[in-house]
Amino acid sequence: MSEYTELEKLFVVVNLNDDQHVALERALIYCNSPDINTAQLELFIFIGADSEAENTGADNNHLFRDMDWIETTIHKPLEAAGASFKVGFCWSSKWMEAIAQEAKRIGAQAIYLPWHQTTSKPRFTFSESKWGLLKQAQCPVVLIRPGANEKRNIVLAAVNFQTVKPHQNALNRRVLNSAKLIASSYGAVLHIVNAYRDSLHYPDRGKLANESGLGSDQVHVQQGYTSEVVAQVAKEINADLVVMGTLNQIGKERTLRGNTAERVISALDVDTVVIN
Repeated sequence: MSEYTELEKLFVVVNLNDDQHVALERALIYCNSPDINTAQLELFIFIGADSEAENTGADNNHLFRDMDWIETTIHKPLEAAGASFKVGFCWSSKWMEAIAQEAKRIGAQAIYLPWHQTTSKPRFTFSESKWGLLKQAQCPVVLIRPGANEKRNIVLAAVNFQTVKPHQNALNRRVLNSAKLIASSYGAVLHIVNAYRDSLHYPDRGKLANESGLGSDQVHVQQGYTSEVVAQVAKEINADLVVMGTLNQIGKERTLRGNTAERVISALDVDTVVIN
């Protein structure tokens, strides 16, 4: 189970195959933010290539990097930001598993992962290894999207307050607590969204307001599919970041794909924090 906390160790993934290293860019923005105390922050830069998604053959020139590239792309920007950092390299063919394992080893409190939308069909957006990382990571995973807004002025938390299951209620609390901390850290405005399918499953709006501590204009309850509602509200309020949850399922449930979570992530075009 994960929940966003004040960051002291941030795990930043750099994919060799990318021309733009968006996770590293967001980490540098975080380090330079005047609203965030980064004196105790250490970055771990994890460099490798996703063998499931990229061409790892010898004809891929992106996979050949020298010390000049490391100095220009990694060292100089981090040193200019005054960041404390370490750099690690990964040769594993099971890249997502290696990310989860190494992030756990160093005690990371968040993983910044570059996220590329590969298809418009939500059912096929995730490989099993990426899905496994999101559900099994010991800390929140922040999906960083190329072209997304770099600012953190408006944070949107997606919750499911009509649930009666204890583990889902616990996930709601982790999502809400995480979103509050993130919004507070950046001096951002927090909103909350809850979708429902029909009147029988209408969430308790008063409970939403009480537990979030937000005004009515910051609480959004709309009927429809969760992915469509969250994406629509995010667009309407110009959200820069969405915080959402996915259940870390066990037993037979673990083999099932989290279709709702997949569809929500696929419907968004902003950076997304995934809490399990």
